[in-house]
Amino acid sequence: MKKPVFAAKSSFLAAFLIVLVSLISPVWASDNEASGEAEPFNASEVILHHVLDDHQWHFADGLVLPLPVIVYSSEKGLEVFSSSRFYDEHHNVVEYNGYKLEHSHIYLADTGKAVLDLSITKNVAMLFINAAVLLFILLSVAKAAKANKGKAPKGLQSFMEPIILFVRDEIVKPNMGHHYERFLPYMLTLFFFILFGNLLGLLPGAANLTGNIAVTMVLALITFFLTNINGNKGYWGHIFWTPGVPLPLRIVILPVEIIGVFTKPFSLMIRLFVAITAGHIVLLSLISLAFIFGSIWVGFASSLIVLFINLIELLVAGIQAYVFTMFSSMYIGMAVADHGHDH
Repeated sequence: MKKPVFAAKSSFLAAFLIVLVSLISPVWASDNEASGEAEPFNASEVILHHVLDDHQWHFADGLVLPLPVIVYSSEKGLEVFSSSRFYDEHHNVVEYNGYKLEHSHIYLADTGKAVLDLSITKNVAMLFINAAVLLFILLSVAKAAKANKGKAPKGLQSFMEPIILFVRDEIVKPNMGHHYERFLPYMLTLFFFILFGNLLGLLPGAANLTGNIAVTMVLALITFFLTNINGNKGYWGHIFWTPGVPLPLRIVILPVEIIGVFTKPFSLMIRLFVAITAGHIVLLSLISLAFIFGSIWVGFASSLIVLFINLIELLVAGIQAYVFTMFSSMYIGMAVADHGHDH
């Protein structure tokens, strides 16, 4: 009975070490190391590489951080290894241990069957970083607020407290009325998660977290479920039996209202995804002009434009967090409003 337990512990330890080593050991690689010749600059490849998710984190030409690959299949079971195994010394994609990597998806090499991919990809790693920053800042502010109760805020608290009060008094409370306290923790978390994700995504080499449609979809689904689970009788009555509407028109209005239940979270998801992704594409396209034309003057001019657009993107980062939180507050507020007169 001791051997299986020992084997299980050994497997867990090996998996832990692989994850640890993958996260802390960057791999220096060069795509053109074998030939020694520079390949033509491919702007679309560079842009898509930044915008899309990946199993490794590419910071700069030659500096790559491998990430842990966690895959499961009925044929091979659960396996954990570093994503660097998918690349040779020249950074060409190769098969490893019966797996192959194609277009950021992992398949079984012999059958081509897709596996269950639970890997720590670039966006997942960025998600952890964003969550860690969020927890560190907000918990520090909460601790300072408790310690300085009745006193003027100082340091980080003095910077964050006006933003928190703005979200409460200008976004959540006007859209939810006296129901706001119940949903305020979620709204604050939503606002700062999106805000920090947007701002961190503007850093050089950062992942496109809030420009990933899977992330925006999950945020929109949370709002969707909170809205409809907490919807009261008046909310559902307005959808299925709209007051003040003649009976024949209800045949037309009913499907429109039902479709509206699903288009609201869909619009939340698409709006954030498009706004952030489009901003990244524009910035990268302008930066690519210098490499396409190979001119120092084009590079200088595009750098000035990029600097200006970066300032706009800082504004967009705040606006998108505001808009997502405002519409979420509005949708939930309409669902919990007393007789539809809370707003």
